[in-house]
Amino acid sequence: MSGHTERTLESGRQAQPAKGERLADWADGRLGIYTVAKTQMRKVFPDHWSFMLGEICLYSFLILILTGIYLTLFFEPSSAEVVYDGVYAPLNGVQMSRAYESTIDISMEVRGGLLIRQIHHWAALVFVAGLLVHMMRVFFTGAFRKPRELNWIFGWTILMLALLTGLTGYSLPDDLLSGTGVRFAQGALLSIPVVGTYISFFLFGGEFPGTDMIPRFYMFHILLLPGIMLGLVVLHLILVFYHKHTQFAGPGRSEKRVVGAPFMPIYVAKAGGFFFLVFGVLALLSAFATINPVWNLGPYRPDMVSTNAQPDWYLGFSEGLIRVMPAWEINAWGHTLQLGVFIPFMLFPLIMTAIAVYPFFEAWVTGDKREHHIADRPRNAPVRTGLGVAWLTLYAVLLIGGGNDLWATRFHLSITHITWFVRIACFVGPVLAFIITKRICLALQHRDRDKVLHGRESGTIKRLPHGEFIEVHEPLPQGQLYTLTAHDPPEPYDPGPLVDRNGVERRLKRSEKLRARLARAMYGPAAQVPKATAGEYREIAESERHH
Repeated sequence: MSGHTERTLESGRQAQPAKGERLADWADGRLGIYTVAKTQMRKVFPDHWSFMLGEICLYSFLILILTGIYLTLFFEPSSAEVVYDGVYAPLNGVQMSRAYESTIDISMEVRGGLLIRQIHHWAALVFVAGLLVHMMRVFFTGAFRKPRELNWIFGWTILMLALLTGLTGYSLPDDLLSGTGVRFAQGALLSIPVVGTYISFFLFGGEFPGTDMIPRFYMFHILLLPGIMLGLVVLHLILVFYHKHTQFAGPGRSEKRVVGAPFMPIYVAKAGGFFFLVFGVLALLSAFATINPVWNLGPYRPDMVSTNAQPDWYLGFSEGLIRVMPAWEINAWGHTLQLGVFIPFMLFPLIMTAIAVYPFFEAWVTGDKREHHIADRPRNAPVRTGLGVAWLTLYAVLLIGGGNDLWATRFHLSITHITWFVRIACFVGPVLAFIITKRICLALQHRDRDKVLHGRESGTIKRLPHGEFIEVHEPLPQGQLYTLTAHDPPEPYDPGPLVDRNGVERRLKRSEKLRARLARAMYGPAAQVPKATAGEYREIAESERHH
């Protein structure tokens, strides 16, 4: 028997293997499970609290699938009009779609239906938030570098699909809030020149809202988009298992040596416990914090709009772009171009695409083809960190723009002033955030360099023989010294001399000139503080020893 020792009884007869062993032998003989498990289940993974961000995304996604399966048993994706006559008296006699009626029934009549609905909605919000924070952790630590560029693309694609799945999901109940959101999306589609009307008719099956919108969104929400996401999640996990997490610098850790815990049993035990912890938190949140009370909003009617209609936070970025854009129209050849909607509508995918291709852009600028398994400290990559904070600043500013009416009513401000503040802050805010973040990173690098060379302040004052008072510094432990000096600042790309030995001027391509300028800006002397060398450390240690 492969991988197992034979057991014998005291009389010498061979013992009959248990059913579990026979099943394991049967599977191993056909799938080779034992050989794979023996080599892979003891694989060592680094450990850090920030890795739990990705696990929160995974567990929220699993909870979404489980609760979604339960909800599909009772939800009817139909636009057929009915008159409500159920247990919720305030809506009795109101005309509505069957989708909205089934949502009310799930919330009011199905045992545990409201709790499952709310767990599903809260898990969706946590899933998108976890994806965003997880990707920012990967971005700020440079964990997207070779060989993990493909995994970055997988994660980015999952995020984009999650946004679309969220849009289709909260549109299914057909309440007044979700219908207003879909109407907003349909208006953005209509702004696309030439083909916008055709796309809208294809998606909604005719004039908005039509009768095909809910069945089509239902198909996208429960089948197409989750199926693609599930496949990408599996591929993502396979690559994570193959490459392992990046690890932060520390004693014993290097690009070829991992310090951590084995996958079995430690990592699996932690993961299992953390799954139930996430599930428990979502269940408590759903039990005590009401979200999306569709019975208060009423069914969707195209002639009605809720004055405080707001999208879920993860779509506020795109709505803020459109709300603060000036109303710009162009009439040409008998057609009206709604540039005030189309331009911001196209900016959203362009900004997200820039995030997707950034790993390849940075690799092109640096020309670095090495594998990186040690994560950067954000302070050691000031330009990259500044770009990330600039993007988050733009996101926050546009969230304010997406809710400008609520800011105006809650804080008694002029909506015009808020709109103009957001318009100016869209350009000024990210620039200021980038400059400030870069300066902070450089200051932290200077502090790390001083700590390496001079040690930690001890608070002890010593008087030298010639009367000078100095503070005694304690040398850092070797482990901390290694951590602070383990990073390897990339060298700026150098195109070489512009004139050859014969005095002939070299002609550089525009791409090479651009690459050299970007490399100097991102990794030149103004963007990096030289880390302390061993020679500097010994020289200062000798001078202090003489004191």
